[in-house]
Amino acid sequence: MKGMVAMTLLTNGRIFLGTGENDFAKDLRFADGKVVETGDDLKPAEGEEVIDAKGRLVLPGLIDAHTHPKYIADALHGVACTPPDVNSIAEMQAALRHSPAFGAGKDVWIEGWGFDETKLKEHRSPTRADLDQVSTDQPIFIYRSDCHSSVGNSRALELAGIERTTPDPVGGKIERDDAGEPTGFMREVAATQLLIRAKSAQSYQADVDNLVQSSHHYLANGIVAIGEMMGRKKPYDSWQLYTDAVTRGFLPRTTIYYVFDELKDGAALSFKATDQLRVAGIKVFMDGSISGETADNTRPYPDGKRGVLLTDQDKLLAAVEMAKAAKVQLAVHAMGDAAIQLVLDTTANLTPWLSETPSVRIEHASLLTDAMFDQINRAKMNYGLVTQPIFFFAEVASYQAFLTSSQYQEIYRVKSMERSKALVALSSDAPCTPWAEPDSVFYSLYAAVTRRAANGEVVGPEEAITVGTGLLAYTKDAALMGGFEENGTLVAGKNADFVIVDQDLFTIDPTEIKDTGVAETWVAGQRVYQRAVGEGN
Repeated sequence: MKGMVAMTLLTNGRIFLGTGENDFAKDLRFADGKVVETGDDLKPAEGEEVIDAKGRLVLPGLIDAHTHPKYIADALHGVACTPPDVNSIAEMQAALRHSPAFGAGKDVWIEGWGFDETKLKEHRSPTRADLDQVSTDQPIFIYRSDCHSSVGNSRALELAGIERTTPDPVGGKIERDDAGEPTGFMREVAATQLLIRAKSAQSYQADVDNLVQSSHHYLANGIVAIGEMMGRKKPYDSWQLYTDAVTRGFLPRTTIYYVFDELKDGAALSFKATDQLRVAGIKVFMDGSISGETADNTRPYPDGKRGVLLTDQDKLLAAVEMAKAAKVQLAVHAMGDAAIQLVLDTTANLTPWLSETPSVRIEHASLLTDAMFDQINRAKMNYGLVTQPIFFFAEVASYQAFLTSSQYQEIYRVKSMERSKALVALSSDAPCTPWAEPDSVFYSLYAAVTRRAANGEVVGPEEAITVGTGLLAYTKDAALMGGFEENGTLVAGKNADFVIVDQDLFTIDPTEIKDTGVAETWVAGQRVYQRAVGEGN
């Protein structure tokens, strides 16, 4: 009939609605990109398309609330400098020589990601001299596993204008040898940005192309919405990057969080939001990473280092005021217990400025004490905790080496987070961890449910959560965290974004969770990914 909207009925499924840990349905009807109804015995209407889910588990489209799509896009065409393939600097050099970019021209950057010096045979970071053995004609850039620090070769340093007399940027350090020459190692985000700006300034169109191509990666992993946690104003505006990518077919729904240090006033956040793209917040860095010994901890590291404090109370309050004026969230990177404590002491008694979503998000929240949970529960502020079980899964050796025994018992306390007043979302921070599949939801879920690290070690078993709780932290709660109002649950009126997986996560042995694969991904009622026959998980 003219004017009627074509409907589709997905039937014979085990549909996790996302409204509660044990809420399921068998059937899902959708039309015009939205869920119409769910139930157990929905009958097909005349002319309605019917799809048999064949008893498979169906989930609301998965949401990665804290990730770095620009870095992922780079990594997908870069070289993975991670175990098991790269275990030494010599193997890293060999891998870089096999990059498709190698020999492609003097203006083409060779890129790598994911090295962790503690996992390399030499037990040190690579230097410009090491990378110069790969090429002195082409610039080379490699991210450390935490995505805070990096290494460049001599050509990369030249393009970035980094030389003997270049001052350290505020909040970062250009490492130098005994003679005062830059070694190529750029410690922390502020220093790494010197190389990134040189790289991005030469290749805006390549950055757009890479982001568009990364769309398939997200959809193949069942991820339909993402939080870009490194929004930039230099050398170009991230809003423009995503706008151009969306125009050319980038599909994941995206929220952008701009780095506070690059914002001069709240007016810089005024963009017209769409259902697919909007600005959601401001990002502040309190400290670095535990694996890099730069997280701000109350106790020194074994070598005497104290980590770094990148934001003091005055600066944090200035960021609060900007977020409040712009009516957006404040997302605060804080891994060390001292850094987290400063965030809580500064913001706990402030009046929230947002009601539908947390005003202050604590990103990572790696070390949380019982006293901190008490403070969160008493606070006037409405907090969100966005954490990453993939960190202890992939980096357990670093945590064991760099933390005291009591601190080690306080890492990634997901169950305690869920019991607190704060809203909790699980996420990846990809590609910022030394794991070949850093944003696999199922490796993260496996770690959260079993508390097993990649080496088999069980980390804080009392902090294990259920599969249902973990999935809510990737769906309903992640949607609330990032303000994806039309996502997170499969109920009438919400986006018809859903994922069909190849195992029933609720009935398989928990050790098999990590082996789960995505069979199909649907966005706005359209199938946008279907795993090919013979394609692996």
